[in-house]
Amino acid sequence: MSNLDRQAALSVCGGRGFVVAEPVRELLTPRRVQLGESTEVRRLLPNLGRRMVGAWAFVDHYGPDDISDEPGMQVPPHPHMGLQTVSWLHDGEVLHRDSLGSLQRIRPRELGLMTSGRAISHSEESPKPHARFLHGGQLWVALPDADRHVEPHFQHHADLPTVTAPGLTATVILGELDGAVSPGTSYTPIVGADLALTAGSEARLPLDPDFEYAVLSMSGEAQVDGVPVLPGSMLYLGCGRTELPLRAVSDSGLMLLGGEPFEEEIVMWWNFVARTHDDIRQAREDWMNGDRFGAVRGYDGRPLPAPALPDVHLKPRGRVR
Repeated sequence: MSNLDRQAALSVCGGRGFVVAEPVRELLTPRRVQLGESTEVRRLLPNLGRRMVGAWAFVDHYGPDDISDEPGMQVPPHPHMGLQTVSWLHDGEVLHRDSLGSLQRIRPRELGLMTSGRAISHSEESPKPHARFLHGGQLWVALPDADRHVEPHFQHHADLPTVTAPGLTATVILGELDGAVSPGTSYTPIVGADLALTAGSEARLPLDPDFEYAVLSMSGEAQVDGVPVLPGSMLYLGCGRTELPLRAVSDSGLMLLGGEPFEEEIVMWWNFVARTHDDIRQAREDWMNGDRFGAVRGYDGRPLPAPALPDVHLKPRGRVR
């Protein structure tokens, strides 16, 4: 999915100086962003004061939207570099096309994982005809410097491992949770899991104390470590936890995001993750005037033009101590 914000700002993310090294309960309020004509998203990352969670650098939550009389998701071809996109649905379907020739229909609780590496372009749209409701999350994972120029590739996994407890089913989207390992390729120590809780259930989820974590609420009413987390909000939890208490007031859907704190500082703008302003400037120029990102075939519409690049030169500031 694209960041369609036409006023996209340059931002520096990552580095351990932004990490809270102890358990905290920091509730993040989303920023509402219009995505195309009929989809509004709630943007949780990057957020004022909280830029990343592990290697997770971008989190959008959308829906549930009634799109029975709407076109639904319509995101024209656009570029990515230096990151992975994770598509995750609770309702509806999304048709993915990319410049490698991939054509894949992604359904609820199936993993669509696109590794942009050095350069890729893709489009996302609700198929025709489409289901009445659309509800899901779109997330980006920053690639470490050693892997950010890998060859682009796309993976689709319909069957993912689960961890279960009374009243809880955790589907492992990326990385590892309690010994269950996702088949999706990851490049840093990371975890992403979909948590389905039944009303009245309580569970304690095992965590890695070296990871930082956050929990995104997708639906229902649940408490995370005693804090009510409503749909479309996210609770940042810091590091140092060995388990996470969960309690469902109603049937609830959550996403657990975590990972080893991302050591490197990155520069992020529009749909690019880089290390310098010059990397960003060159990528924008290549998208507008070159063939570096390839072409998406079969989408009925023109590619998305890049917004104007702010006349600001940001660069990583080095590790904050």
